[in-house]
Order: sequence, then structure tokens, then C-alpha cells
Amino acid sequence: MDKLLKFSDFNINYSDSEKGEISLIFIHGFPFDKSSWEPQIEFFEKKYRVICLDLRGFGKSSLAKSDVSIDLYADDIIQLMNKLKIENAVICGLSMGGYIALNLIERYSNRISALILCDTQCIADSAEAKEKRYTTINELQNGNKEKFAEGFVKNVFSDTYFLEKENNVKLIKELIISNLTDSIISALKALASRRETCFFLNKIDVPVLIICGSEDKLTPLDRSLYFYENIPESKLVIIDGAGHLSNLENPFHFNKALQEFLVEKFY
Repeated sequence: MDKLLKFSDFNINYSDSEKGEISLIFIHGFPFDKSSWEPQIEFFEKKYRVICLDLRGFGKSSLAKSDVSIDLYADDIIQLMNKLKIENAVICGLSMGGYIALNLIERYSNRISALILCDTQCIADSAEAKEKRYTTINELQNGNKEKFAEGFVKNVFSDTYFLEKENNVKLIKELIISNLTDSIISALKALASRRETCFFLNKIDVPVLIICGSEDKLTPLDRSLYFYENIPESKLVIIDGAGHLSNLENPFHFNKALQEFLVEKFY
């Protein structure tokens, strides 16, 4: 069941299973909300304390500041952990959620007991990538959110899934459209201005699981291989045939990989 926490300048919407000794926090990607983790919430809440939030401005969380950053998203999660009296947690982030997870382990390493990096990367935007984001911002400001959503879903799914799972693709498109245009624009600016985080990968000293869909077009497999080669004692799982949203395209293998990792590291 959704809950709402009020902070000084915004409200954060989240769910909390409130059971289990290990806290597992899921951070969604851009431009989605916490509902994109439903297959994982249903599976893991039986054994773990599963917390899943709508990032600032997405889903039912308010935006407040239009000047958003990856640092700010990470700070919001620490605020949530403080309010819920969670000293440390396993952090699982996909895509933009992965950028936030890396920000958290860099700045708040004492609050993180393990890290799951899904279909993400540590590099910053190139000049060309930044230009594309600001072109998208202009299109959104001109009222083209549906066109943006249509183009986005073509990139986040594997070609096979996109063609065969029309209803699921439609739901994700509707989810994107349901978010406020201002929130999407704020997140695009945050993505464009983010720092690269590759420099400290070899200093990460918590267990790390890397998951990537073999058909990921947005953060291709070589980005996950880079994590694997540079993070000590990390584990890499490739979800065969899945695209950028590997947790939704193949929840069975995604959940199996995450469950095996948690059992190995904590039991």
C-alpha cells in the first residue's frame, strides 16, 4: 500500500513491506515510477523489507524544486531511510536509478550494505548526448510528450518484446505519459549534468551484482562489462534476449539472479 512522507519542500510516495531483517530499496529508471518494479516487489517482499519509492516529481511524489540533480535524488533516499530508521540497505537501481545508486555508494557508503546495478553505466553524457537531451526538452516544451513516450518505448525494449508484448509496451508508454512534463524535463537536465562515477569503482567495498539485458540499446552490455572488470569481487548476470528494462522483460531470471546474490552474501 502506498504511503506518503512529508518533507520540508516536497512529499515522497513509497511502499514499505515493513518485514524482514534486510532492507531492499528499489530505485526506478527514467521516466517511470515505482510501479515499474512490481514483479520484484511481489517476489521479494515475502522475505525482505522491500521499500520502493517514486522519485521526486514522478508517480505520486511531488517535484517541489525544478532544479533537480542526481545528488538531490540520492539525498531524498537518505532522507527516506532516516525517516524510516533504516541504518543501511541493499540498493537496487536501474538505468537512472543506477546513477543514483552509484551516487549513494560514493557519498554515503556507510549506509549501503550491497549494490545492484541494472542496465546502467558510470560515464557522463557526451556533448552529443547532452544536445539530444536538450532537443528532447524543447520537444516536450512544445507539447510533444506522447511522441516522446512513443519513441522512448521503442528503445527500452528488445525488438522481439516490443513486437510480441504489445499490451505491456502500451502500459509503459501510458506510465511515461502520466508523469508531469516538468518532472520529465527536470530529470533530463539532471541526467545531462551528472558527473561520471567510473573513477571510484575500484574503491567500492560492498558486494555488487551487475545485471544487464543482452539486447539493451540504451546502456549496452559493454557498459556492464566495464563495471565487472573494475569493481572488485563483483558478479555479472546477463539476461539473455532482454532489453533495457530487463526486470520487466524477464522477471523470472532477474529475480532469480537477485535472490541468489542475496542468499550468497547475507545467509
